[in-house]
Amino acid sequence: MEVPATLGALGDIAAFVLRLAGRAGLGKGPAYRIRLAVDELATNIVMHGYRGGDGRITVRGRSGPGRVQISIADSAPAFDPVEGCLPPAPGVPPERRRIGGLGIHLALTSVDEFSYVRRDGRNISTLTVNAEGTDPCPPRR
Repeated sequence: MEVPATLGALGDIAAFVLRLAGRAGLGKGPAYRIRLAVDELATNIVMHGYRGGDGRITVRGRSGPGRVQISIADSAPAFDPVEGCLPPAPGVPPERRRIGGLGIHLALTSVDEFSYVRRDGRNISTLTVNAEGTDPCPPRR
């Protein structure tokens, strides 16, 4: 699917991801993790990559039994999410922490596999979640 790089398109992207997760038979935890990660990266593309200007986001996905893989591509300036990932700063109060980067950290730690490549003037991030992956937010008892 290809959508405009707008906040309004994020719902369409999330619906696409959740359909693939359903086809793959992912449980609520893994489905949530892939949707969260894709939403965070797509939001970053809109807000920081294109900075609210015109642009397009291409989202492709594959699903198989217990596995979903999503690729997100854009032609915004080069940005490797791994380099922009800031781990939480333990012991530093939230009001004193540097703004930015935590969403990417959350996205990258929510998936089982992640890769980034810059090809033909496009950023391409690929995220994979497996049904048997570790769920960072197990259900409450």
